[in-house]
Amino acid sequence: MTNTQVTLIQLDNYGPWTVTPEPRREVDLQTMQSRLYADLSQLFGNRDGYVFFSRFDNMIAVTNGLDVDDHALIQESIGNRYPVTTSLSIAVDPAPIAALGTATDQLQAAGSAQDKDRRSILRGDPLDEAERTDDDLHIAHFDVNDATGQYTDELNEFDTFISIEQGYAELMRYMREAHDSLSFFVGGDNVIAVCAGLSADDYRDAITHVREAVDVELKVGVGKAATAHGAGMDAKHALEACRHDGHDIVIDD
Repeated sequence: MTNTQVTLIQLDNYGPWTVTPEPRREVDLQTMQSRLYADLSQLFGNRDGYVFFSRFDNMIAVTNGLDVDDHALIQESIGNRYPVTTSLSIAVDPAPIAALGTATDQLQAAGSAQDKDRRSILRGDPLDEAERTDDDLHIAHFDVNDATGQYTDELNEFDTFISIEQGYAELMRYMREAHDSLSFFVGGDNVIAVCAGLSADDYRDAITHVREAVDVELKVGVGKAATAHGAGMDAKHALEACRHDGHDIVIDD
């Protein structure tokens, strides 16, 4: 059984800050968002976690192995570097979508994201060390079959972007609704999904659905481990086996 620990990262009072004392230049906001994401990715990544940018003012981290003190140190580090603070909410559930739902409820109960008095909230309970196992996390790494040949070398970049985004959006929606999983675009033609305990048939179901819905062909490598880093690396190796052997699905056990 999976035990996914999710941390919701939310910037405090970010919307009002972007227009106070007057609207800030979009280039400055985009630069700050990208740097903030990079720093959070490194801070969580140094502790074997993953961070996904979501909407940038909200980010989602997979944090198995991190305790409350780890979260507090990351929160403090960001507070020392940026003009905005972050609130963090931790939750655990066999289903990733359920863990995120609990984490969201905890932050919403602490006050609105645009509440000027809400600052640096840290809520939730990490997975107890005694309950951790070597297959708590299942991570699936999807990519598009022959994206370079079908899209990059054939279409203009914007049409390629539309095709890849359609595939990602359909996969993201279907994995959430049918399989209680969280999927994130990570660049190029790659999507990483944090999954409940799915079978090979479940992954084949998702691939088939995306092909039939938006005509995008996918393959997937799946890894299992106690941390996001461990499961993610196993998924990468499984995806390489797909590419090498011509399989659509490889699950690294």
